[in-house]
Amino acid sequence: MISIDELDAALLELLTADPRAQIMDLASRLGVARNTVASRMRRLEETGVVSGYRPDIDFPTVGLPVLAFVGAETVQGRLKGVLEQLREIPEVLEAHTTTGREDLLIRIAAPSHEELLHVLERILGIEGVAHTSTTLALTTAIKYRTQPLIDNLTHQAGHGRSAAGDRDEG
Repeated sequence: MISIDELDAALLELLTADPRAQIMDLASRLGVARNTVASRMRRLEETGVVSGYRPDIDFPTVGLPVLAFVGAETVQGRLKGVLEQLREIPEVLEAHTTTGREDLLIRIAAPSHEELLHVLERILGIEGVAHTSTTLALTTAIKYRTQPLIDNLTHQAGHGRSAAGDRDEG
């Protein structure tokens, strides 16, 4: 586990808002040296905290207004094969293995309800998928975000240090 401090959190917030920001601009906005930002970014990347700089795609704008979450129950011992076949379906955005009745939670984007039905039929046709349950998203009330969690994590870490720990850092 890597420790995230307030500077890391501020850097992550800036990178979330503008993933293409230049190191000099980030350093200026954070009020720290360019080398500090470069080393922090390198550490965040090397430890896997940051694994990429991707665009945030608005699916309805590109013609994919239907968002669905599919719970899939798999036949015991078939999960690996099911996942391999799910990777072949372009509309599948992500899949998580889960606990409970369903073994997978699959996020899908589609251009229409009719196309969603075709994707669902394709998923049900995968050998090893026993049952699915689909939930349609009507709106995205809270978009994917990480910053509040990172801020909370750094806030808790700052309050969790002992006085002796604070002296050791100085």
